[in-house]
This record gives sequence, structure tokens and C-alpha cells, in this order.
Amino acid sequence: MKDDVLLEINNLTVEFHMFEGIVKAVDNLSLVIKKNRVMGIIGESGSGKSVTAQSILRIVPTPPGRTTTGEILFRSNEGGREKIVNILSMHPRSAEIRKIRGKEISMIFQEPMTSFGPLDTIGRQIAEVITTHEPEVKYEEALQRAVGLLSDVGISRAEKVVEDFPHQLSGGMRQRAMIAMGLACHPRLLLADEPTTALDVTVQAQILSLLRELQVTRRMSMIYITHNLAVVSEIADDITVMYLGNMCESGDVNTIVKNPLHPYTQALWKSIPGMVGEITRLEPIAGTMPSMSAIPKGCVFCTRCEHRISGLCDGDKRPEPVEVENGHWVNCFLYQKN
Repeated sequence: MKDDVLLEINNLTVEFHMFEGIVKAVDNLSLVIKKNRVMGIIGESGSGKSVTAQSILRIVPTPPGRTTTGEILFRSNEGGREKIVNILSMHPRSAEIRKIRGKEISMIFQEPMTSFGPLDTIGRQIAEVITTHEPEVKYEEALQRAVGLLSDVGISRAEKVVEDFPHQLSGGMRQRAMIAMGLACHPRLLLADEPTTALDVTVQAQILSLLRELQVTRRMSMIYITHNLAVVSEIADDITVMYLGNMCESGDVNTIVKNPLHPYTQALWKSIPGMVGEITRLEPIAGTMPSMSAIPKGCVFCTRCEHRISGLCDGDKRPEPVEVENGHWVNCFLYQKN
């Protein structure tokens, strides 16, 4: 791993063994998360975004899920000594991964109402995260830290909110409380899995601004997962576009926004309404995403692609990622070198 890399995913494949057959939720994915930067992962539902995040924390449900190939290298700083560990070599229930999960790598889930326990207060649940990873901290001190964390994420009267149960908070406040829990142990990497999906537009903007501010001030890396390319272009430094478990295109945010090359990335941009200029009809992506149990053998996007090459894109061979310019990778036959 390079010195500026915090986490590196190499050739990750995650399968789910279902009654219908074997489903590849993530297929030979490689990804690099740099220090103090935000990686936005975008794609339609079923593209493998959340499974990728779950793999990093070793919380993919098993069975039916199973990681078949790959490695996830993480630059751990346990005990103040930096070392590179392979997360996939750790048992999901081992003490080894529990030292990382929730402490060095934390996650904000999509729906906080189902992520918080309904029978305990917000404060006790945040304090439990702290005392679990820092057993030397007394509960009273952890509870005071929870109050501070809630204040940091913009919740007023935090000393009162710590005594509230999850159902007593609004959706936006619950999401802020979930962010506070994710930050409780000062993680090096924060995974945000569509944290604004269930919120209205105004609150979405507030949460995005808050996450970006916290990422900068706490000098942590972040993976932001969403299906909205416009949203991710506002918060991310780098973007990876996924489709049916495969990486389609990856690069820094300016490159992906100004010069999208993969037909899927281009189609995503065309489906977003513009704020200025002449009002035109939106161009939805043709067709529907194939079933995960019937993924095309060639290019996974060929059934919906306007630029597909008959006999090549729908053949038996998958395209290989090509670096078309420095740091800009495209996984498409249109850019393959002969």
C-alpha cells in the first residue's frame, strides 16, 4: 500500500447462495480509499454498494453470504502503532475485528430507526460504544462524552436528548444521533450508507454539510454510498460508479463530473434534472437492471447500453479496467487497447 492510502480493496468477490442459484453481489472489485478523502460510491439499487461496505466491517450476513476471493487491506493504528492488516483474514466474530469495527472503522446506516435499539436511550447507546472500546472509561464519563458528541452534530439541548428514546426524535435528529454514535471513538474511516435517503431535501443538505465539516475537522476518510450522482458530486473527492457488483468507472470528482466516459456514468448524468438552461425532457436509462442471478457474461451493462458492440460486449469475455488518464479508470470495451 502507498503511504497516502488508508484502505485498499483488491479483487473482492462476495456471493450469496440462494435457492435460485449463486448471486454475485460484488464481482472482482478493486478500490482505493486515500487518507483524509471522501470516496463516493454510486449506483442503482442492487449494484453492490452496501455489500461492499458490509464486507469492510465483516458484517455480511452468513449464510447466505460468503466472500470467495480478494483482500481488504487496512492501515490500522491500534495502540498508536501503525500496521497494515487484512480484514478478510479475520473471523467476523473475533476479538481482532471487534477492535477495528466501531472504533477505527465505523458506519452510519441508512435508517437509524432500525439501527438504534428501541428499548434504551440515545445516551446509553452512545455511551455503550465508548465503554466497549475504551473499558477504562467510566459510564458517567462516557455519558458526558455522548452529550458533547450530540452537541458536535448540531443537536440543541443535548443534555436532555441523551435521555430520549429513538422514537422520540425526528428523522433528522435520529440521523444526527447516529452520526454521533459513529464518531464516538474517533474512527479513521467512516462508512455512510445512504444516510440522507429518508430525509427531506432541506435536512439532506444539512446532513451533507455536517458530514463534510466533520470529515475535514476530524481528519478522517469517508466512504459515502448513494444512488444520487448529484449528491455525491457535492461531498466526494473521488467517485466510483458501480453496476451489478462491478466497477464501471473511477476517478476524482472533477474528472467524473466533467468527463464521464463509461456509458452508464453518462446515462446517470443525463437522467438528472438541470437547474439552469432550457427545460428538456429527462432521458431515463433504457431497460431495467438484470437479475443478479442472470448477469450477462460479457459487459454487465450491455443489455442497456446505447453504444454496445454486437459480438463483443455481449460475448463471453469481460472488459478489463483501463486507465485512460492519470487516476481515471474505465471498465468498458470502448476503451480497451487492442
